[in-house]
Amino acid sequence: MRVAALYKFARLDDCNALRRELALICFTEGLKGTLLLASEGINGTIAGSNHAIESVLAFIRRLPGFRDLEVKYATAETMPFHRMKVRVKREIVTMGQPGIDPLTGVGHYVSPQDWNALISEPGTIVIDTRNDYEVAVGSFAGAINPKTASFRDFPAWFRAERERLLGTVDRPKIAMFCTGGIRCEKSTAFLKGEGLDEVYHLQGGILKYLETVPAEQSLWEGECFVFDHRVAVGHGLEAGTHVQCHGCRLPVSSGDQGSPLYVPGVSCPACYGTRTDAQRAGYAERDRQEHLARTRGVAHIGARAPSDERKRPIF
Repeated sequence: MRVAALYKFARLDDCNALRRELALICFTEGLKGTLLLASEGINGTIAGSNHAIESVLAFIRRLPGFRDLEVKYATAETMPFHRMKVRVKREIVTMGQPGIDPLTGVGHYVSPQDWNALISEPGTIVIDTRNDYEVAVGSFAGAINPKTASFRDFPAWFRAERERLLGTVDRPKIAMFCTGGIRCEKSTAFLKGEGLDEVYHLQGGILKYLETVPAEQSLWEGECFVFDHRVAVGHGLEAGTHVQCHGCRLPVSSGDQGSPLYVPGVSCPACYGTRTDAQRAGYAERDRQEHLARTRGVAHIGARAPSDERKRPIF
């Protein structure tokens, strides 16, 4: 099974019409996953056969402004998604700041090969724009962790911390990074809107860095959380040691997997105290049924879409 993660900021004039077209082709090709559409572009992850993936990508690349769409690929032994969703949103990555437009003003792109030199330069302020649970899995050495629970929290965090972060420097140099690059397109546009010019971001995100920079030259520490079946990856995009808690969906480190509070398919140290005995019993039963379905080589009924949604794409 091939998995394709994609995003691009480009103008879309009629998202509702495009949603219907994309939903139909994804449904026809048997794809599953999520595609988000907004006037600012497209973002999402889809999975299916090589032919199906290429058919949808070819359709998207024929849209005005999407010819150079970049895609990050992964593989999965089984379908990692339950259904196909094509949705229209206000933003393809939600920051909630009116007037922020990555198409008219973003930071300076820095290639993975030049990233080490930038963040090692004295005075450079390095900021991880991801959420707190992602940063806990791994980050660049010395990077600032905003400890945000959502990307929507980033603007308020920066405004509150601006004076402390920037000090008295007239033209501070700020380097930001995220998983694949999309959040940094927004965050650098936001900082430029706040009057800062020396703003840089890692082109292709952490994933491109881990894919192209040799481990012996890397300044990355830990693993990188990803929003798919792999949970986390390391250098060369090799699968990491983290697993996902089926109770709270957070990543669980190899150390926490040894905790008595970690029960596969049920709970982890982060959520154990927040779930009732009845909830944990329900998770355990779901895990048992999923395991039974896997051994039989069939889909778990709880993972299927409702009957009406199995017959038609999500419009």
